[in-house]
Amino acid sequence: MYNPKSTKAEEFISHSEVLASLEYAQANKNNIELIDEILKKARLGKGLDHREAAVLLDCEIPEKNQEIFELAQKIKEDYYGNRIVLFAPLYLSNYCVNGCVYCPYHAQNKTIPRKKMTQEEIKQEVIALQDMGHKRLAIETGEDPVNNPIEYVLESLKTIYSIHHKNGAIRRANVNIAATTVENYRKLKEAGIGTYILFQETYNKETYEKLHPTGPKHNYNYHTEAMDRAMQGGIDDVGLGVLFGLELYRYEFSALLMHAEHLEAVYGVGPHTISVPRIRRADDIDPNQFDNGIDDDTFAKIVACIRIAVPYTGMIVSTRESKKCRERVLKLGVSQISGGSKTSVGGYAHPEDENEEDTAQFDVSDRRTLDEIVKWLMELGYMPSFCTACYREGRVGDRFMELCKEQQIHNFCHPNAIMTLKEYLEDYATDETKKVGEQVIASELKTLNNPKIENIVEQNLEKISRGERDFRF
Repeated sequence: MYNPKSTKAEEFISHSEVLASLEYAQANKNNIELIDEILKKARLGKGLDHREAAVLLDCEIPEKNQEIFELAQKIKEDYYGNRIVLFAPLYLSNYCVNGCVYCPYHAQNKTIPRKKMTQEEIKQEVIALQDMGHKRLAIETGEDPVNNPIEYVLESLKTIYSIHHKNGAIRRANVNIAATTVENYRKLKEAGIGTYILFQETYNKETYEKLHPTGPKHNYNYHTEAMDRAMQGGIDDVGLGVLFGLELYRYEFSALLMHAEHLEAVYGVGPHTISVPRIRRADDIDPNQFDNGIDDDTFAKIVACIRIAVPYTGMIVSTRESKKCRERVLKLGVSQISGGSKTSVGGYAHPEDENEEDTAQFDVSDRRTLDEIVKWLMELGYMPSFCTACYREGRVGDRFMELCKEQQIHNFCHPNAIMTLKEYLEDYATDETKKVGEQVIASELKTLNNPKIENIVEQNLEKISRGERDFRF
């Protein structure tokens, strides 16, 4: 029985409701009158429910699909402007006890080198990331109670936040680790994490259990209910995601939105972010073994429909995707991307070590440096942002969502983005990127539409030029 207010996985992700939604969408995919009603509602910018969004995803009418893409672009601009937040993943350990058949870290893989970084090695990785210009990380580990206990993660977070190299500092560390207990989530909250991220991989329980044949991750309910325990542990911001290619994308799309609706119904706040990774080749993983891969056109429409359905939610696309693909989905809804990423354990401090790639979780498609990506974004008309102010000013959870839903977050995020871009240009950018960036900053100052804020930002930009750092609204 479907019940978004339930905290039981099989009730808020009801298999029968997902199937009913897919049937409804298929029956109405060419129903122009209904599609127009849904688009009219969507233009209010308040979102759609999973059934309405499923109809748009299945729509086959070319002119209506064009309206969908144009609306997604407008909603993206209304809520997030031209800002794109940048981050990098940091893999601490690839030890894992699970048997996930799509991930090279699975316990049965005897060919991949296993590695767990010491705190000194983590320090060197963080310094390397700071020297690139990163301020925000996503912490990753395999699930292994012996090698990667919560104490190791907490100690690593303390190390990460303690390192200040030259003008570098990691100001926000998001955490992507296995489902755990309310007590452990409380510890992560106390350690000062940003967003807790956990990919569902697939919401289809039968498929999920086949893909996770062994290990604690086999428990579908425990994994799917992780966000509830995280919020009960005091974590304000959580990030959802599925691994497209494992199950039928329509199923995952509807269930993902049902999960977002559940968090809204129970906790009054939806997901802070939604990630949309596609399965990629890795050590002993061939993506062609899976029958549900999606092409770039389908991927773009999924991004557009998620943006329309949950306009307040940040959307993340990683370096799994190519430059061409990322450029396409940036304007359709994506608000965060990784840059200069390494998916191996210890890959930043020693990039010349060819063996480091042997520990990678997946192949990276976009291998450009962070500086190249920053320049590329600016040339496309975007404002690269290294801002972490909301997290440190307490604008998280329902406080952030309230501002975002009222389209007021621009008043904080845009001036902060300008100032953090200035920091990057002063400390890390190549001369060519700095030249482009200074022109962008001069142009973006004129869009603030608030003389008082503009004056403060201009004063702070001067201070940054003189060596001061970390200004924020």
